[in-house]
Amino acid sequence: MTSLTKSRIRWADLPAPVRAAVEEILGDRVVAAESQHGGFSPGTADRVRTAGGGRAFVKAVSPAQNDRSPTLHRAEARVAAALPPATPAPRLIGSHDDGDWIALVFTDVEGRHPVTPWEAGELAAVLSTLEAMAAILTPAPAAVATTATEHLGHDFGGWRRIAADPPADLDGWARSRLTELCAAADRGLAALAGDTLCHVDIRADNLLIGPDGAVTVVDWPWACRGPAWLDSLLALVNVQVHGGHDPEALLAALPLAAAVDPADLTGVLAGFTGFFLDGARQPPPPGIPTVRAFQRLQGDALLPWLARRLG
Repeated sequence: MTSLTKSRIRWADLPAPVRAAVEEILGDRVVAAESQHGGFSPGTADRVRTAGGGRAFVKAVSPAQNDRSPTLHRAEARVAAALPPATPAPRLIGSHDDGDWIALVFTDVEGRHPVTPWEAGELAAVLSTLEAMAAILTPAPAAVATTATEHLGHDFGGWRRIAADPPADLDGWARSRLTELCAAADRGLAALAGDTLCHVDIRADNLLIGPDGAVTVVDWPWACRGPAWLDSLLALVNVQVHGGHDPEALLAALPLAAAVDPADLTGVLAGFTGFFLDGARQPPPPGIPTVRAFQRLQGDALLPWLARRLG
């Protein structure tokens, strides 16, 4: 998988006081750092090694890279601190926040991103992990109060914004069904009630496959309370984007979605499709020049699946 951000700073670019604060959290001096690919944050994402041989993963950012990124790091710090120990996620060792720079220090997880197009064995392992994770995270930790309905309320209004100002290159099928797509997204938003802590950003670049095949879910800033099936559905969205399998067949076999009204699932897919296509036509956020192209890729990939489900 190619890197999704081309403007990421590195460990050596951090101010000396921030590096010193991280070393204080680690209790040792950092002697090596390897920047990691993937994701969209323009901040650091480094696997570091200390003088004593210890390892950790450090991510740090300030408003100078992107004005929203520090807020996301602070949100991730709160979520990570609240995750139950059994969660298949890196453990938060500590954090540093001086009001400008926010640095998060996690246990280092050895692994790589899943192969895309998706490979059958890795996909099965991911779906199994997400099912187990939903059980671990139900009920959601009290420290996370935001609901998926609140979190995705604006995003799922994407089709309404598109309908108000349709772009010239809007897909013909979508242009002819805008009223239906708006209604479907509204239904999808209403279907997001639940008391499972959902990651809400499940993609191949937010997953690690360990040498033993174990799956670790990373990058939790968007986590919120929602239905147990949401993260598994998002994994299938990523399968549709990258290819390798029929997501409709996978959805039909998904245990967590077996009792869910198909129209609710279609509505959630409609909500995300509208979000991606509406977001893709916005100016790129500062320091994150590639996110709009990726949103367009996702929106274009989801449209055929959505059309198939709506008939």
